[in-house]
Amino acid sequence: MNKEAYLIEDLSKAEKAPTRDGYGKGLVDLGEKNDRVVVLCADLAESTRSHWFKEKFPNRYIELGVAEQNMATIAAGLANYGKIPFISSYAVFSPGRNNEQIRTTISLNNLPVKIAGAHAGISVGPDGATHQALEDIALMRVQPNMMVIVPCDAIETQKATIAAVNCCSGPVYIRFGRESMLLYNALLAAEELSKEGIEATVINSHTVKPLDITTILNSVKETKAVVTVEEHQTSGGLGSAVSEALSQHFPAPQEFIGVHDRFGESGEPEELIEAFGMGIKDIKNAVKRAIKRKV
Repeated sequence: MNKEAYLIEDLSKAEKAPTRDGYGKGLVDLGEKNDRVVVLCADLAESTRSHWFKEKFPNRYIELGVAEQNMATIAAGLANYGKIPFISSYAVFSPGRNNEQIRTTISLNNLPVKIAGAHAGISVGPDGATHQALEDIALMRVQPNMMVIVPCDAIETQKATIAAVNCCSGPVYIRFGRESMLLYNALLAAEELSKEGIEATVINSHTVKPLDITTILNSVKETKAVVTVEEHQTSGGLGSAVSEALSQHFPAPQEFIGVHDRFGESGEPEELIEAFGMGIKDIKNAVKRAIKRKV
């Protein structure tokens, strides 16, 4: 792997910031430039970093309490009258609890409501299975009109939050975890594989819907195999989206790194990543299995 491609020489020393910080900064950036932007939250302002917007634009912030279904429908009403609402909660509650309201009042009407699902994946850690959203990407990507973005870090989350308004006139789901995302593990795995003589291309597929099929196909046509890595059920998420694209355009061996048809459990984030088979070693082994299956 060409180390000149990295912005830092040693990836293991990279500074990691919570992705939710990027969401909070993005909201403030939008609020300063667009007075149509309003933010709604379900009693998780600090956890989602929505409180940064609240502190600067209190008249454009609405606290709904623990009422995610109500939050979605109110946001739809605001959007109908020209506002651009962001609704913020844990992903297990939004879109988990209010999926029907999002479907009927937002997606069906193609309204510009932006849905922020925080604390997704198993890296929520000690909160356990009830708070670890592992099916939210699947819920959102099957809804017509809905764009689905899974940014890899705080900087990309900030950019995605701004782009959700500036580049998309319809509904958007932005998903971010409590800890750093798995792209970092994929980069470290690729670096270790390079030392073993295996060169791997790492694609940051931040937009699950619409999927960047061109970039993925160009890569797979060269490598003839692919490994998808996600902190989500392997069914219905990024892996499924890539598999669907490949089956139509360029069938190739694919290995799936993610949660395999089980619920999460309590534990420290790093322990859970390893226990669920999403660590650096697991990614490296998946790459080697995919290579063996190449025809």
